[in-house]
Amino acid sequence: MPIDIKVPEVGESIREVEIGGWLKAKGDSVQKDEPVVSLESEKATIELTSPSAGVLTNILKKRGEVAKVGEVIAQMETGPVTAQTPAPEVKTEAKAAPATAPAAPKKATEDARIMPAAQRVMSEQNLRPEDMSGTGPGGRVLKEDVVRHLQQQGTPAPSAASAPSAPAPAPSAPASAGTREEEVVPMTKLRRTLAERLVQVQQTAAMLTTFNEVDMSGVMDLRKQYGEAFLQKYNVKLGFMSFFVKATIEALKQFPEINAEIRGANIIYRNYFDIGVAIGGGRGLVVPVVRNAERLSFSEIEMAVGDFGKRAKDNKLKPEELQGGTFTITNGGVYGSLLSTPILNPPQSGILGMHSIQERPVARDGAVVIRPMMYVALTYDHRIVDGREAVTFLKRIKEIIEAPARMLLEV
Repeated sequence: MPIDIKVPEVGESIREVEIGGWLKAKGDSVQKDEPVVSLESEKATIELTSPSAGVLTNILKKRGEVAKVGEVIAQMETGPVTAQTPAPEVKTEAKAAPATAPAAPKKATEDARIMPAAQRVMSEQNLRPEDMSGTGPGGRVLKEDVVRHLQQQGTPAPSAASAPSAPAPAPSAPASAGTREEEVVPMTKLRRTLAERLVQVQQTAAMLTTFNEVDMSGVMDLRKQYGEAFLQKYNVKLGFMSFFVKATIEALKQFPEINAEIRGANIIYRNYFDIGVAIGGGRGLVVPVVRNAERLSFSEIEMAVGDFGKRAKDNKLKPEELQGGTFTITNGGVYGSLLSTPILNPPQSGILGMHSIQERPVARDGAVVIRPMMYVALTYDHRIVDGREAVTFLKRIKEIIEAPARMLLEV
């Protein structure tokens, strides 16, 4: 029985998606609930699964094309997946179109992740996509990855010097060992939306950033003392993020305007704390939201953040998990950032930036000592938050982190 595959509802206010890549090709057998195609919205990437077992008979939208919610993007024939594509038909098809035979068995995801220059070398050397591992953005396979693979296999890598008929270069233009080829890769819808929002917030908000530094000795001592017991009890590591989420909530309670937003001519104050945590996902930066974080324990916060991180790498986050949020925390320190000015996540009025922990000399009680220090930054919307409140807010976080027992005593 024929059945249409349609674009589902993927989130509030989302009316269209972009085809990220087909995970199945025309004629492929699919099982029920097996991923068929990835869909990219302005907020997340999701995988659309097959509603039934059968064979994919028609693909109506190609990779990169836009489809509206409810639009038919493919068709399939339901029924047993066995004997749907008999071997004789495959052989006949291969004979009828030998030029396209190599591309037929490839998955769309493999085509999408292999760059053109790498594809040319792979075709010349008869290499299979599944043998390649990429070092480019999003795991894309570059020409350098293919050359490295050939070298590891003991196969001479193609280069300008290996062409016997190539004339010797002129002295004024020495041959280069590298490549000057360019790769044109369309931006994903998620990346385009992110770029638009970053430009928009620069134009609409009065952003200002204030800085401070935090002595991480207290938190590090607690993690060293209780980290192993915490891991055994909750099956999750005691990280720094839970401490900063807890400290942020306490500071937001003292300065509610930083947890508020401007809506028209009004200021909307919230008596709840939905904390967004910026995470580098497989398709770019995403900010999943820890809902009602004020009600969560340290272990619940760590488990939530850890789960977000794992699913972000696999593009498994749900659109509703990326919506809302009253305040955002971003940790550039995991990438080695020493100091930066984070950009607001509109319509929020504040974002806290964490950075690398470095041992630095500091003055304590008239003596110079070495302490693990972290720079922290608060970017805020000056239209709603005054400088005094912003500075005091960041100072409050510093006080709590440097004496983490405050979080238990609420002082």
